[in-house]
Amino acid sequence: MSDVIDAAVAALSEKLDGGLDGGTAKFQIEGEGGIIIDGDGVRAGEDEADVTLTADAETFKSMLDGSLNPTAAFMTGKLSVDGDMGLAMKLGAALG
Repeated sequence: MSDVIDAAVAALSEKLDGGLDGGTAKFQIEGEGGIIIDGDGVRAGEDEADVTLTADAETFKSMLDGSLNPTAAFMTGKLSVDGDMGLAMKLGAALG
């Protein structure tokens, strides 16, 4: 597992206290790996998910630190979403 994934799991765990209700989401960080978020919490993994959000490491870090709004990242093509858009929006709101 990469240092980027380890740091992202820690940061997301803090932001999403207790995980995500009502589905499973995956952040796919290009060149690094995946992060699963569900009712059990946040962990590194490549499991199937209801929604997969894909971005490069720089975009992901910017969303985590609050300097890039997830909706703006999606609208500018820096973040792609595949699957349940409602769940993606719920996750984006939790990050923002």
